[in-house]
Amino acid sequence: MGTVFAVLLVFVGCCSNVVFLELLVREFPGCGNIVTFAQFVFIALEGFIFETDFGRKKPAIPISNYVVMVTMFFTVSVINNYALNFNIAMPLHMIFRAGSLIANMILGIIILKKRYSASKYLSIALVSAGIFICTIMSAKQVVSRLDGSDEHGFYAFLRWLVGIAMLTFALLMSARMGIFQETLYTKYGKHSKEALFYNHFLPLPGFLLLSTDIYNHCVLFSQSTPVLIPAVGLSLPIMWIYLLINVITQYVCIRGVFILTTECTSLTVTLVVTLRKFLSLIFSILYFRNPFTAWHWLGTAVVFAGTLLYTEVWSSVSAALRGAGVKEKKAE
Repeated sequence: MGTVFAVLLVFVGCCSNVVFLELLVREFPGCGNIVTFAQFVFIALEGFIFETDFGRKKPAIPISNYVVMVTMFFTVSVINNYALNFNIAMPLHMIFRAGSLIANMILGIIILKKRYSASKYLSIALVSAGIFICTIMSAKQVVSRLDGSDEHGFYAFLRWLVGIAMLTFALLMSARMGIFQETLYTKYGKHSKEALFYNHFLPLPGFLLLSTDIYNHCVLFSQSTPVLIPAVGLSLPIMWIYLLINVITQYVCIRGVFILTTECTSLTVTLVVTLRKFLSLIFSILYFRNPFTAWHWLGTAVVFAGTLLYTEVWSSVSAALRGAGVKEKKAE
């Protein structure tokens, strides 16, 4: 029952979160900072009340280690959301982030001196090829959209390249954070809820650096079209409603993944998260009518095929089928 509930939370929370993020970004492409800030405040407040018991519970992992982790986490979160302000389409954003396996493997080889099987290297090659195809096709779309003015088109293309560089940096930084987190859990034991709280609480002062941008978007959000909420009889600007739902669904998504990690194997978690990303991508393309060519579909298929190959799902399924066949023969 716990597993089914966790899977439901992941699909409902994460998929709907992407929808409301796109609704926000389509209206105000540069709203990434206010979205990140709202998510951090909500999750930090929840953790302060229920995880730390209003600050009375001491952390199991030293704060100094959390400071290092939080610096990386804050950087990744801000850059990932802010990249949407650099002509990065939401489908490309999702495909790029699905390539985390590449970064994990590269840094695992460099830092942890890990060695992988041939199938793992093949899967990474597939994921890399898929992301490369989608990125090149998106670059052509950016150029073709802005052919009218050479100067403006070149400037927009440069902004797009900056966005790609930001996503690449965030991908590598996220992988490095994962390795650091893995070493901490090995030394101090797993404390996922505690880490979730400190990863969102400690970076809050860092948003002072982004306060002007956050304030400007608060003003813009307040000026958006008001919508009547029948349950309470109040009218609220539509962008604030979108932001509230985005924050709540982000929390549901994170909680679902946390429950899933305690109920299932890492293979199952990877498969659920990968399938969720794929469904979010399909919904974004169909509902929001994002430009998506046959090459994009090919690149997407290659990315997810490589991801499934990396998780060895095919060998797990075939082993399960062989086991079922053996049981049937014994029954005969």
